[in-house]
Amino acid sequence: MKITPKAKRNISRVIPFAIIWLVIGWIIDITVFDVTRNRNLNPDTDITYTIPVLIFASLANIMIGLIVGILEVVYLEKKFSNRTLSAKFLYKFLIYLTLFITIIGILYPVAFTLETGISLLKVDVWQQLGRFLISISFLTTLFHLSVKLMVSLIYSAVSENLGHQLLLNFFSGKYHKPKIEKRIFMFLDMKSSTTIAETLGHVKYFKLLDTYYNIMSDPIINSFGEVYQYIGDEIVISWKPEKGINQENCIKCFFDISDYLNKQKEVLFHEFGVEIGFRAGIHFGEVTIGEIGALKKEIVFTGDVLNTTARIQSLCKELKSDLLISGAIKELLPHLNYQYSSKGEIELKGRDKKEELFSVTLEKKPTITNTT
Repeated sequence: MKITPKAKRNISRVIPFAIIWLVIGWIIDITVFDVTRNRNLNPDTDITYTIPVLIFASLANIMIGLIVGILEVVYLEKKFSNRTLSAKFLYKFLIYLTLFITIIGILYPVAFTLETGISLLKVDVWQQLGRFLISISFLTTLFHLSVKLMVSLIYSAVSENLGHQLLLNFFSGKYHKPKIEKRIFMFLDMKSSTTIAETLGHVKYFKLLDTYYNIMSDPIINSFGEVYQYIGDEIVISWKPEKGINQENCIKCFFDISDYLNKQKEVLFHEFGVEIGFRAGIHFGEVTIGEIGALKKEIVFTGDVLNTTARIQSLCKELKSDLLISGAIKELLPHLNYQYSSKGEIELKGRDKKEELFSVTLEKKPTITNTT
């Protein structure tokens, strides 16, 4: 079964949760072992560190980390997306606290059985669980879990706000020193945004933009795109060449966004009383990518390709096309599902030479007439 781009992205976001829990678990276990020299200070409730117990603890940390990651990425992140950061932390902490107590109730008897060899069916195991739940060891365990949880929630918040790929780039130091790469860019701009903003007012217009960008998320993910910037009512999307060119993904993204917005057309009109349209320009070229900033760091793209893409997009209205692309990107595309119509060589502001531009429309499949 083929894994979808969205599933791949979710998996890549869940795995760090398991790593966080495993590494912090090891740090805590090593610290406790070093301090206590593996002597049970509370022999009635503590479990002695043995190789089987440590292996089990590591597997348990990975499992809990994966559970937390899946809950965060698939459900809770969306559930509390409109809450403040402090409210998110509080609600999630209460949910996880309940989950942890349940998991402890399941895993502690198993760990005790591994240490002592006593069957889970014996009443001694469950009496031991009862003693543990009212002991200082239980509170210590909850504290350890809380530390892992807080680090996980901080990672989740940073990943959600910065973007998963950007966070990985920061941690890996990939662009700590500037690099030159080839990239595909799409500048996508909302039609009549000034009129819509004046009609709705600033607060409601801001809510519209949030909804508008949320609708775009799946098409961008499914086409392997990355959001570079939100600039008011304009979004800048980038692709690595191999991902954007394959299956005409950079073009597919535009039409998928259009389809998603059309499906939400009635809902958007009911809530905001406006119809939303957009225009986009796509271009390809070299950019310099690197970390920049003193008071805060950002990974920034610089290069003529960005200015050119913006100017291509600005010509959409004049050339009566919702999607314009440059000849540079057209030459690379496989031409599978779309029609490309030349708009001629256009002189772009700030460029010495003219650029041939193409409008793009969905290819109309020939109608097969049954003559029998």
